[in-house]
Amino acid sequence: MDKKVIVINGSGGVGKDTFVNLVGNLVKVINVSSIDPFKELLYKTGWNGEKSEASRKALSDLKRISIRFNDGPINYVDSKYREFMKSENDIMFVHIREPEEIKKVVDRVGALTLLITSNRVEVITSNGSDARVYEYEYDDVISNDGTIDDLSNKAMSYVKKLKR
Repeated sequence: MDKKVIVINGSGGVGKDTFVNLVGNLVKVINVSSIDPFKELLYKTGWNGEKSEASRKALSDLKRISIRFNDGPINYVDSKYREFMKSENDIMFVHIREPEEIKKVVDRVGALTLLITSNRVEVITSNGSDARVYEYEYDDVISNDGTIDDLSNKAMSYVKKLKR
């Protein structure tokens, strides 16, 4: 399998990490988020990692500032991409919310895009990043509305598609 970069997106709680883990049962994956450096910053200020509206907004605001300041999130993704290309991993999943940031990764490395949806989860719109999840035209959309076995089957189908 040729190495693939997949920008994965979806509202909080739809099962993105679960999907990545299911794909990881089939091929070697690395799971990266453009928000990771900002999570580290918040941990250093006493954040306990809990996902709340306040923490989601704080992360979104920090990321937005860094985008304007030095394109920090994409620089971080670029460094992870270089590591990925030297690794034995087959797929690099990159979590990104903002459409213009998604486009940067698509343009730089030829990434594919994937949206995970679920009718069991309320769409988050309380911050500038989460509110824009559905503003991008994704290559693929996977609905996580069934059982874990259903999602596992969708992961298998997705990997087969990538191998073609």
